Amino acid sequence: MEVVPQISRLLSAYRRAKLPIIHVIRLYEKDGSNADICRKEIIESGKQIVAPGTKGADLVDGIKPEADYLLDSTSLLSGGFQQIGPCEWVMYKPRWGAFYRTGLEVFLRNSELDTIVFSGCNFPNCPRTSMYQGSERDFKVVMVSDAMSGVYEKGLSEMQNIGVSVKSTEEVCENVEQLTGGGVE
Repeated sequence: MEVVPQISRLLSAYRRAKLPIIHVIRLYEKDGSNADICRKEIIESGKQIVAPGTKGADLVDGIKPEADYLLDSTSLLSGGFQQIGPCEWVMYKPRWGAFYRTGLEVFLRNSELDTIVFSGCNFPNCPRTSMYQGSERDFKVVMVSDAMSGVYEKGLSEMQNIGVSVKSTEEVCENVEQLTGGGVE
């Protein structure tokens, strides 16, 4: 995946600065009971897509923290946030948007966070939906456009039109460095 190096660079900067990181994942039960309509039939027919306990359900190499961990799919599927590093968590989302039927908003508010920086996979679906949801909840939203796959020009305009700040990996890493006074590679 072409965006993994940029995502990895962002994560390294955030880890060094001890800033919070939340990895948002999908998990589909083998029977398809929690799958969205567009994937339900294929999973019910036996295809395993991000099934709990499979390699495809884990974070990809290049963005995993150094610490060893096993995802606790039971806890994640029930809405828990699994801590996998000092300031790093994994959460499960049942649909495209990270706020839909999850505890993300409460987690962010309880952590006194007002800004969300997005990177990840497949802009037209999950990141785009999550950024709209974050914006409508009055969070400041930053899109790291070169650390997100599937980005297209009209999508960038749409995000800017709802107040999303579109930045590059370089710009965000520089902001983290200025914020914390530390060096970022």
